[in-house]
Amino acid sequence: MDYQDTLSKVKKIHFVGIGGSGMCPIAEILHHRGYVLTGSDTNESDTLARIRSYGIPVSMGHRPENIGDAEMLVYTAAVKADNPELVAAREKGIPVVERSVMLGMVTRRYPHPVAVSGTHGKTTTTAMITQILINAGEDPSAVIGGKLPFIGGNGRVGKSGTIVCEACEYVDTFLQLNPETSIILNIDADHLDYFGTVENIIKSFHQFALQTSKTLIVNGDDANTLKAVEGIKNASVVTFGLNPSNEYYADHIADTKGARECFTVMKNGQKLADVTLSIPGKHNIYNALAAFAAADGMGVKPEVIAESLHQFTGVHRRFEILGTFGGITVADDFAHHPTELTATLTAAMKMNFKRVWAVFQPHTYSRTYMLLDEFAKALSIPDRVVLSEILAVREENTYHIYAKDLADKIPGSVWFKTFEEITEYVTANAQDGDLILTLGGGDVYKCANMIVEKYKKG
Repeated sequence: MDYQDTLSKVKKIHFVGIGGSGMCPIAEILHHRGYVLTGSDTNESDTLARIRSYGIPVSMGHRPENIGDAEMLVYTAAVKADNPELVAAREKGIPVVERSVMLGMVTRRYPHPVAVSGTHGKTTTTAMITQILINAGEDPSAVIGGKLPFIGGNGRVGKSGTIVCEACEYVDTFLQLNPETSIILNIDADHLDYFGTVENIIKSFHQFALQTSKTLIVNGDDANTLKAVEGIKNASVVTFGLNPSNEYYADHIADTKGARECFTVMKNGQKLADVTLSIPGKHNIYNALAAFAAADGMGVKPEVIAESLHQFTGVHRRFEILGTFGGITVADDFAHHPTELTATLTAAMKMNFKRVWAVFQPHTYSRTYMLLDEFAKALSIPDRVVLSEILAVREENTYHIYAKDLADKIPGSVWFKTFEEITEYVTANAQDGDLILTLGGGDVYKCANMIVEKYKKG
């Protein structure tokens, strides 16, 4: 059903799961635009505290009466069809929309929507662009998939006509968007439980490109991305990458201390600026180039972009250093795909630690089963590997795949059923000069926090 005009007809909106990282920024924007909001959730969180600070009432738990006199209901993809608030809203006959649909409705109210897509790097690049535009005095709104320390949250409400948002391809949610400017960072084999084949992923990105009205900023080094924008005439295509054949490319690349990259940004053979990143890894050169191209296209001065990229210290759960205890550094990262693991672990191995411990939580049975050999190859990079059980998320284990199957393919690796066991093992064996890096798209950050707490208690 097309609810596009509904926002013009309603005033009171209820959010089911309002504390979610994808829901909170949308709620903020609607609140500041004068809508009367209510919400519900099951877990207390920093985002929930932020929502309450605006005077938005939040109920804990899901009950039919929570929707009150709402004229519209928004829910996250994680909410089941039998959720009592969802059922109550349908019985009342009020419009019910999923979060990605609402994001599309909100972004279409901005004259200059910028959408960042790609299998890897979306959150970092969205955050980079947001920080650059704020430093340039552009006052953008933003919807980011992770917490950006620079703004103290994962979203902001600006007064300009620009909104920067993350565009996720899973179950084609990004096809709810109609951006003026789109970025495609890369296209890799992921979410095959939904797409089935890489060819189908490319088709979805092609449709996303068709829905972009002005500029497509794409990775010219990535064959799948180039295939996705073949025949596009509705928007001008701008390329970035390491190859000098791209419009924007990096020259004179050098590692600085801690695997942080230093390079010169070139545009059609002309130097624009020298950039020194404060975050590690070669993959972040691509993210920075994409952000540079987007900001340059919006008229931001190259020196402002370069300084902003240098100031950028990353996003929550993106190689986030949690502390150093007795010479042992503990960090946490969101990497949950073999390509991301390879990029993050390669960077970690260049950072002059005595040994790198990778504590990895596999994320979904389908991804682990379909990419098992790729995971084993990526996890052969660090010195030590510790695995947790596979996090089910939204699936049943019809694949009959287990953490032990992955551990059997990685010489010297071990696996445990609980985070408590992992914490005991790692803290008993890590030594002065080591890095313990927790990795995964699920709740492995809890294990990182347990390791930190164990070290703090001595």
